[in-house]
Amino acid sequence: MEKKKILIVDNERDILTLLEKRLSTRGFSVMTAENGSDAINLAKSKRPDLIILDIMMPEMDGAEVSARLQEDSKTSDIPIIFLTCIFTKKEEREKGHIIGGRVFIAKPYKIEELLKEVESLL
Repeated sequence: MEKKKILIVDNERDILTLLEKRLSTRGFSVMTAENGSDAINLAKSKRPDLIILDIMMPEMDGAEVSARLQEDSKTSDIPIIFLTCIFTKKEEREKGHIIGGRVFIAKPYKIEELLKEVESLL
């Protein structure tokens, strides 16, 4: 069985490294991108099964990345989990992890919480 591919997008290298290690040890094939442009290019060329996307990034934020992926028929059906510090954990619980039809997890998050969402979307 082929490994599920996950694209992690975050401008913070430490977060990319941590998530890459955690997801790889769980059996996922992991790709990383440090900015929105690279994320879009990787999503189009490698076609991940899921994207974990930081909202707050310089140049192109996660919302714009998501919108561009949504506009393209090749990438519009890829599930996205937003990681954000825009919303609090309380707001996350109240909204049930969903904003605008997308799953979001407020920072700081527990890796088990993120893995649960990854598994449910795949």
